[in-house]
Amino acid sequence: MIAFLGQGRMGAPMARRLVAAGHKVTTWRRSGGVPVATAVDGADLVITMLSDPAAVREVLTAALPGLRPGATVVEMSTIGPEAVGELRALLPPGVGLVDAPVLGSVGPAAEGTLTVLAGGDVRDCREVLAVFGAVRECGPLGSGAAMKLAVMSALVPAQVLLAETFAYGEAHGVDRGALIDVLSGTPLGVLADRLRVPSEQTRYSLAHATKDLELGAWDGATMATAARARLQEARAAGLGEHDLTAIAAHLGGGPHAPATTADRPAGGPARRAVPHNLSTIPATNGMYSHAVRVGDMLYVSGQAAFDEHGNIVGEGSMEAQAEHVFQVIARILADQGASFGDIAFIRTYLTDMEDRVAYGRVRRKYITGTAPASTTVEVSKLFMPGLLLEVDLIVALPR
Repeated sequence: MIAFLGQGRMGAPMARRLVAAGHKVTTWRRSGGVPVATAVDGADLVITMLSDPAAVREVLTAALPGLRPGATVVEMSTIGPEAVGELRALLPPGVGLVDAPVLGSVGPAAEGTLTVLAGGDVRDCREVLAVFGAVRECGPLGSGAAMKLAVMSALVPAQVLLAETFAYGEAHGVDRGALIDVLSGTPLGVLADRLRVPSEQTRYSLAHATKDLELGAWDGATMATAARARLQEARAAGLGEHDLTAIAAHLGGGPHAPATTADRPAGGPARRAVPHNLSTIPATNGMYSHAVRVGDMLYVSGQAAFDEHGNIVGEGSMEAQAEHVFQVIARILADQGASFGDIAFIRTYLTDMEDRVAYGRVRRKYITGTAPASTTVEVSKLFMPGLLLEVDLIVALPR
């Protein structure tokens, strides 16, 4: 029996492929109401296709009581080799692990034409993986995850580069269709044609593309770093669930108008402090503003992991809460035309200093250049039970 955990855009058609191939499949989704440990009970193969490392870790931790000795977990999400190593340490020794992320989007997932990048011993699952498409064995455990990020570190920045090319052409009177026709005769032709008309169907979301570049961040990645900043800005602008091709329209619209009009009331002098509260992040209780701008400086209130209903996001998981906090910060920065590289000072409050390593892994995905001034302190509790961290900032806004 196969347990397939995750029924999103990719997971659902992949599970259907297995059923069509004659396999007995139990599916699980977060909203299904069935405990994940029950879903994996008795399964020989457990496949995960989830959004990010925090989600995979959370789901497999909950599945542990149901995993039988001798079962194999096939991790097919894009989570990176470090997270694969953490999963190996999490799973019992008697449970096998293979990392097998895929290249391809929703269409190939339904057609069974994905490329499966497998790391580890695939002898017990190669036949199943072949249902999804061509299986390429990359080497030891973690090598499939590393190969996936390496490939995306080329493909995603290339699409951002083309979006900037279209924006340049638009600004200089170059016909977009003609530009794509010329590019079609170059090695970039296939990617350029995808951007001809942004896809209305989300095949590969902008949020997932951003996440993939964040996972693949390293000090020498100058082009990928620039592309990641562009995507983080677009995600903060609310385009995360759109197809990656939406980056072309986002960049082609021209530069954002400078946020200066609110600094000067009609007929009056410049205001000293201007509050900023975005509709894309949970509202405040009226006793504070998310951020206040004073001239070219932005002071960001402590941000924590709760949603618009006041519920904790990622309860019990430092990495899940930190990921949420940094995505909220990204929206605040983008609203003021800033990026993580503009942070002058960051202060972090942790309820347990032992969580600083997990927090640091997430922070390094977002703050990748010269480190800002920083303070990290342990506190006995935060304003809402269940919160593990809070982060506040001082940002030097670009002129």
